[in-house]
Amino acid sequence: MHSVKFTNNKLFYLDQTKLPKKEVWRSCRTIKSGWKAIKDLKVRGAPLIGVFAAYCICIHLDKLSKTKSIFFKQLKQSFDYLKSSRPTAVNLFWALDRLAKVSLENEQKTVKQIKKDIVKEAKDIHRQDIETCSQLSNYGATLIKNNESILTHCNTGFLATSGQGTALGVIFQAKKQGKNPTVYVDETRPLLQGARLTAWELKKKKVNSFLITDSSAAYLMQNKMIDKIFLGADRITALGDTANKIGTYSLAVLAKYHKIPFYVVAPLSTFDLNLKKGKDIAIEQRDQKEVKEILGQTLICPRETKAVNFAFDITPSKFIKAIVTDRGIVYPPYKKNIEKLIK
Repeated sequence: MHSVKFTNNKLFYLDQTKLPKKEVWRSCRTIKSGWKAIKDLKVRGAPLIGVFAAYCICIHLDKLSKTKSIFFKQLKQSFDYLKSSRPTAVNLFWALDRLAKVSLENEQKTVKQIKKDIVKEAKDIHRQDIETCSQLSNYGATLIKNNESILTHCNTGFLATSGQGTALGVIFQAKKQGKNPTVYVDETRPLLQGARLTAWELKKKKVNSFLITDSSAAYLMQNKMIDKIFLGADRITALGDTANKIGTYSLAVLAKYHKIPFYVVAPLSTFDLNLKKGKDIAIEQRDQKEVKEILGQTLICPRETKAVNFAFDITPSKFIKAIVTDRGIVYPPYKKNIEKLIK
């Protein structure tokens, strides 16, 4: 399963806002439509956003000047424009910075050659994301025992990455190994990525699963119905503090109280060592309509009601049992072990 395709310099994506009712593939023809696809969550998931943004640059290259000085100025503007689509997911910045680095390292070449190098780098980012998912899934699956019940939040599978996923990738791998996991899926208000996307992926992969309301998680933990929790991440600091979909922090606190292992699964590209603590992470605030309406269709409160819509929250590292990466599993002390892993 894939949700982004780049063929003959043409970019296509699976519109995630239409799932699970319809599987709609759309063509992305301009950088502006790519920006909007990211902003509107038609393309989402930290690793996938990075891949998609890199390809958005590729389809935009023909519109840039052939004069080198102007080309580099326009290229930087294109990077900055795409970065403005969503502020929290570091993979977006990471992927675009890789393209910027390649362009500058080959500055002595012709503009035509530089464009080819950028496209090659974007394809490498895509290929590496697929490999990364496979690697971290293998590491994470070692943490799951036979017939365990796993709780997850938001969506972290093949819709959020180029491969089989991060946290869901771990679960899919455990399924392949015959461990028969059962998954409890938080609905993930307000945009219901758990209900719409994760439940859909688990059905596709034939994993035994149950959808629950977000507020049910504590009751399940209290009644010993959850063995472990696996979630993804949009940014991880040098100290191991993690930004993830709103609702993650409350799950971490509950897990700590009930002595349930809480695992974060993310590739190295999600680590931002320039930030020390979670409070340094920019948290995206989205349109209040997402809270006041169900999927933009039905108003569920008085029209005059004001709403606050934080897209992410921060989980301090003290609540995290381990962080699963494509280079292995990182345990506390995180500052020391993250530095060791990334060097």
